[in-house]
Amino acid sequence: MQQGNRVFCGFEPVFDENSKILILGSFPSVKSREENFYYANKQNRFWKILAEFYNSEVTDIDSKKRLCYGNNIALWDIVESCQIKGSMDTDIKNYVLVDLSVILKKARITKILCNGTKSYELTKSCYNGTVPVLKMPSTSPANVSFNKEIWFDNLRLD
Repeated sequence: MQQGNRVFCGFEPVFDENSKILILGSFPSVKSREENFYYANKQNRFWKILAEFYNSEVTDIDSKKRLCYGNNIALWDIVESCQIKGSMDTDIKNYVLVDLSVILKKARITKILCNGTKSYELTKSCYNGTVPVLKMPSTSPANVSFNKEIWFDNLRLD
């Protein structure tokens, strides 16, 4: 099978019944797929932002999961599977979206933070519930106009 025709699958969600904020990315990058966990590219700001906001240290997958569980964060990607070359959202083709009810039926999610435009657009295309869906600045290194204060404002539980 040619690389361009291969279907890649995303990761299982990280959440429990105490999760209150659902953070949705679009689809794992090449580096994340290699490491088998979310936001593995060291240039991505995601874990740096969460570590700073929650005053936590993240050094490995277990510490990242502890940060999420300890701060009521659920983590997932809106695309369950797709064809993709590389890591860019624009390269996501022939995708299948996740079933958000997997988390929403088990946790008391109060807001959904979409990491970037693609995640936001895809989430809005499949979810019409009452939980607010917010478009966050992408933590990708490709986003040169990143503003961490927007993330900090929205990571607060009201």
